[in-house]
Amino acid sequence: MLRLAADESLNNDIIRGLLRRKVDLDIVRVQDAGLSGADDPTVLDWAAREGRVLLTNDISTITRYAWERVQLGRPMPGVFEVSRRVPTSVAIEDILLLVECSGEGEWEGQVRYLPLR
Repeated sequence: MLRLAADESLNNDIIRGLLRRKVDLDIVRVQDAGLSGADDPTVLDWAAREGRVLLTNDISTITRYAWERVQLGRPMPGVFEVSRRVPTSVAIEDILLLVECSGEGEWEGQVRYLPLR
């Protein structure tokens, strides 16, 4: 099962919905890891050390830093960018599908955008 990290920008309704649907989901909010207010490179570095795919609504800056990590050959377990226009229920369904159907390391070095459709 994928290990997830939720960026501060991620809608908390998504996190709550994910945990309601899958109580054993391995997800950590960056705030709970002591990273409130941390910049994107710091968050990505932490996610890489923890082996967690990052969920974010921040489509303006996180992508650039994620690709910089990849270009430098640094670990980047993956980023799922969730558009703010995606209904919460669709975001939850897509994330759960990715969690259930993905293998460990499958998203290494990749940035994907939700919704999946």
